[in-house]
Amino acid sequence: MKLSVAALSLAFAASVAAFSPATGGGPNRAASALSMSGVERNPNFGKLQGGYLFPEIGRRRTAYLEKNPDMADRIISLGIGDTTQPIPEHILSGLVEGASKLGDKAGYSGYGAEQGRGDLREKISGVLYNGLIKPDEVFVSDGAKCDIMRIQQVFGPGVVSAVQDPSYPVYVDTSVMMGQTGLINKETSQYDNIVYMPCTAENDFFPDYASLPRADVVYFCSPNNPTGAAATKEQLEGLVQTCKERGSILVFDAAYAPFIRSEGVPKSIFEVQGAREVAIEVNSFSKYAGFTGVRLGWTVVPSDLKFKDGSLVRDDFNRVMTTAFNGASNIVQNGGLACLDGAGMAEIDALIDYYLENAKLLKDAMESIGYRVFGGTDAPYVFVRLPEGQSSWDAFSEILEKAQVVTIPGAGFGPGGEGYLRLSAFAPRDGVIEACDRLKEAMAK
Repeated sequence: MKLSVAALSLAFAASVAAFSPATGGGPNRAASALSMSGVERNPNFGKLQGGYLFPEIGRRRTAYLEKNPDMADRIISLGIGDTTQPIPEHILSGLVEGASKLGDKAGYSGYGAEQGRGDLREKISGVLYNGLIKPDEVFVSDGAKCDIMRIQQVFGPGVVSAVQDPSYPVYVDTSVMMGQTGLINKETSQYDNIVYMPCTAENDFFPDYASLPRADVVYFCSPNNPTGAAATKEQLEGLVQTCKERGSILVFDAAYAPFIRSEGVPKSIFEVQGAREVAIEVNSFSKYAGFTGVRLGWTVVPSDLKFKDGSLVRDDFNRVMTTAFNGASNIVQNGGLACLDGAGMAEIDALIDYYLENAKLLKDAMESIGYRVFGGTDAPYVFVRLPEGQSSWDAFSEILEKAQVVTIPGAGFGPGGEGYLRLSAFAPRDGVIEACDRLKEAMAK
């Protein structure tokens, strides 16, 4: 028997009503709806200062465009380090193949190993580390940033962390979230219970950890974000030795390793003798192959690295991965395999050369108008020293207003970054050339 349109409508209305929240309950229910829950907020989040840096940059850019909508087409971003060049052909073919397999009964795959595909782990070990680390010490993930938080979960709230100052904000913010820190000191803009390692032009942006209080965990990024400094082998040998003597664990962020072109500058901490006993390394395909939106990274936790009680750090990291992660996308891991083919590595080299040429253009432009400039040689970031007394946030706002170029204020990377401006080389070439012209006009001394 066929139902009438009226009957169908009535049945649909009844089904919608069945899944809709009740609105009755009188005045007590209304009062309850306006009240807060009985759950206390995590006090560690209350310690965080404002929003995370890069969304804050986006917010200020949006606010500027709301006031100046006619400037929307003029904005050039030298801000967040987001790649802009398309994924190259061979690497893209790996992603396409990975997606195509899911539409075929023979090629379909569901859940995989949380630690990553065995063939990808082997390829990372062989191609990128030349066998310095073992495949089962590689944990494939959705990116280095996520892995930093996973590492924090392994260490928990009871450790003291050391960070470069200035540094990528994730190290500090995740330490705060984990409950490792005290409150922020308003006078120094530093959190209590974090060891800040000054990185200045005077020490070539390499910290003297040996002269500072001991930390349980030392976060170190080379090539560095934001300064662009790349540590030499001799410098890293000293850092590894100090960590070994103090019983510290070194977390080495090598996300910008492919930008290294200078002789004697390690691309991995495991090129340093003794690092297997003290170091974890995080890395990512984001800057290698334009995977910022694709999301694929890895962390190396050597089997030689142990806690004070002799247990393996790797085992606890494996527990975090298997408990809170279901593995990187099958499609994306197929793209990762293509990255590490001979053709893929050649495409990566071409991409890196493109961005390094952008960095050279930016560095040359700023030096041509009298600024002292760092980085931009083995890194995609150019770190510009501002005139004495000029606030980096003021410089950010002034450049946005005058030149419609988005930069990053050094203070966003910690108090040690005040007085500097970070320029990213990840914009398209024509945008970089135009930005150089505008910056030379807007920032001329």
